[in-house]
Amino acid sequence: MASASRQTGPSRRAPKSAAAFRTISEVAAGLDVPQHVLRFWEGKFPQVRPLKRGGGRRYYRPEDVALLRRIRELLHHDGYTIRGVQKLLKEGAVKAAPGPVGDKPPGSAGSEALPAGAGGEHRAGRGLDARQRGELKGLLAELGELRDLLRREID
Repeated sequence: MASASRQTGPSRRAPKSAAAFRTISEVAAGLDVPQHVLRFWEGKFPQVRPLKRGGGRRYYRPEDVALLRRIRELLHHDGYTIRGVQKLLKEGAVKAAPGPVGDKPPGSAGSEALPAGAGGEHRAGRGLDARQRGELKGLLAELGELRDLLRREID
């Protein structure tokens, strides 16, 4: 009977402070991405540098978590490619939004952190309406014609 009165698991623990380090499982759960995605992003984005302890355990700083949250928003919600996010990070155009791990950012996904004009050239083609797609197809056709013209001039 004594064992029935004991509580086990995370419900017994006090919540972590905002400044506490997080394990990969905590970060993955808070960002709603699998752990292997976080490991993959570490390889693609050198700005994410968790501490690694014995046995390869990762401990993420609050600033790493905030940056991962921003990367997730850019990739999953804003339609950026990995290369586009890499370029934004290299240019210093991405600022991580602070906040606890479990909080979901607002719907705007922190677009205010991007400089003016830093949008479309790095985004994938998702989320375009029919008019925008038509304009892009027209531009692509025009670029093809210009390329052909230049090739004829060179030959």
